Amino acid sequence: MSEPRVTGDETVADDIAVRVEHLTKVFGRRAGEAADRLAEGASRDEVAKLGTAAVIDASFEVRRGEIFVVMGLSGSGKSTLIRMLNGLLDATRGSVEVDGQPVTGIEPRRLRAVRRSQVSMVFQHFALLPHRTVLENVAYGLEIQGVDRDRRLELARRVVDRVGLAGWEERLPSELSGGMQQRVGIARALCADTPVLLMDEAFSALDPLIRREMQEQLVELQAELGKTIVFITHDLNEAMFLGDRIAVMRDGRIVQIGSPEEILTDPANDYVAQFVQDVDRTRVLTAASVMEPPAASVPLTVGPRGALKALRDVQSSTLLVTGPGRTVLGAVRDREVLRAVQRGDRDLAALVDADVHRVGPDTSLADLPELAITSGLPIAVVGDGGRLLGVIPRVMLLAALGNVPTDTSELAIVDLPPAVDPRLVAQTLDDTQEVSDAR
Repeated sequence: MSEPRVTGDETVADDIAVRVEHLTKVFGRRAGEAADRLAEGASRDEVAKLGTAAVIDASFEVRRGEIFVVMGLSGSGKSTLIRMLNGLLDATRGSVEVDGQPVTGIEPRRLRAVRRSQVSMVFQHFALLPHRTVLENVAYGLEIQGVDRDRRLELARRVVDRVGLAGWEERLPSELSGGMQQRVGIARALCADTPVLLMDEAFSALDPLIRREMQEQLVELQAELGKTIVFITHDLNEAMFLGDRIAVMRDGRIVQIGSPEEILTDPANDYVAQFVQDVDRTRVLTAASVMEPPAASVPLTVGPRGALKALRDVQSSTLLVTGPGRTVLGAVRDREVLRAVQRGDRDLAALVDADVHRVGPDTSLADLPELAITSGLPIAVVGDGGRLLGVIPRVMLLAALGNVPTDTSELAIVDLPPAVDPRLVAQTLDDTQEVSDAR
């Protein structure tokens, strides 16, 4: 079995909140023997007579302050994995550390101390104490820690207000909706004030609208509080929305780790590619992920003749024109540049069309098609001070929306999503024809 592909920047040790190394869990009386066989390369099916392999040789690190999502279908091992992160399940092989403290292989007293001070958990089915009020449920973790009653209730009130439950403090869980009950579960975990928060399918029992609302609130809370969150889900769009990084599991193994964009645009294998093929790409991709290097650009000082040469070199019908500091001034078109050269003109400034849309690298892909249609020019991606970072031609945008090759010769034979604006398709075909004529 090949190693999972891991993408993204490496981290220094001090930046790591959770470290998992070669973690394996096998259920059965001959679990140790099965784990040895798995380490030698045996498959899950090959050790089935020895035990059920739920997690196989999982290794990853979770950075402080990030939302790390573990995604997979039912039976992939993700829920077993998260239960080993706080010692609810013993590991057959491997190790887990939280904030440098071991979770695996330690005595129960030390494990309980780690849970009290380092890790809180939010469950799918809320796990609230039915005979305690909202406030008492939220304060429960502090009660376990030995915080006196007045202090823990004061802290609980602050968290209840933060999750939008002010006025419901004295209600019982049975008086709350499902979404409100899950808010109580999140508030209880936050009130315990542990640096790491584990969430096992926390929103999957909620209605879609409430689920989306809870996802948005979790992102807001995480940005405000800086918690480290390990979130388990089988829902791809949820993973893409929440995750700073995502680990994809299949049959107990992690097959790829990367950012949502990396998982979507560079799947490690056919399984991951099929898994992500129906995701709403406009919710994940940004201008930075679809832009090209700004090869189709020239400084204003090159004049019409230099611009014509650049147009021929990059086989494009338009060029971005930059000024001092590579700031975007506008764009020029091939026909106008050619006429200027034929007239002997030396000034490129007179040909520059300033109607070029400038977007930041984090601009959502969903915001780009209308910009491409209204101006008919490539979209400029700019950074601080308006400096040109990249360019998004219409053909590249259409390819990104449809998840198709960017070779213009192939655009005519692929199926594009029905949601793609036909005006963008028509304009892109015009671009394609102009490039083909130039060839």
